[in-house]
Amino acid sequence: MATPHRPGLRTAVGITIPESELAWRFSRSSGPGGQGVNTADSRVELLWDASGSTVLSPIQRERLLDRLEGRLVRGVLTIAASEHRAQLRNRDAARARLVAVVEDALRPPSPNRRATKPSRGAKERRLQAKQQRTDVKRLRRPPTD
Repeated sequence: MATPHRPGLRTAVGITIPESELAWRFSRSSGPGGQGVNTADSRVELLWDASGSTVLSPIQRERLLDRLEGRLVRGVLTIAASEHRAQLRNRDAARARLVAVVEDALRPPSPNRRATKPSRGAKERRLQAKQQRTDVKRLRRPPTD
C-alpha cells in the first residue's frame, strides 16, 4: 500500500511545517515484536529545528522556544515513538505528537487570574462541614467515664 504524499504537518494554529524541515531517525524498538523484533527498525525519532524554521513568525518562534526550552537541544525538538510494532504507525504517532506539542506551545497565554474572596456563605458552609466531621469523629471515640 503506497502512502499518500504529505506536503507537511498542518496544525490547528494555522501553520504548516513542511516535510523538508523534518528529519527522521530509525532504530530498533524495545518491547514485543515476535520474530522481527531484532531486525525491524520500528522505533522512530522525528527531529524538527524549531529555532531555524521558516514557517514561524518571530513572535511564534520566541513563544515556542521559551515554552519548550526544556525539550529543545540546540533549538531542535525531538519526538520519539515506539509504541507500535510497525514503523509506519510510529511515524504517524510521532507526527501527531509533534503537532500536539507545537499547538500547545503556540497557544496564546491565558488571561491572568483575578483574585477573589470566598463569600460569607461559603465560609459558613466550610466551618459547618468541619464541625460535622468533628462531631462524627467524637462519636467514634470510646465513651469517657
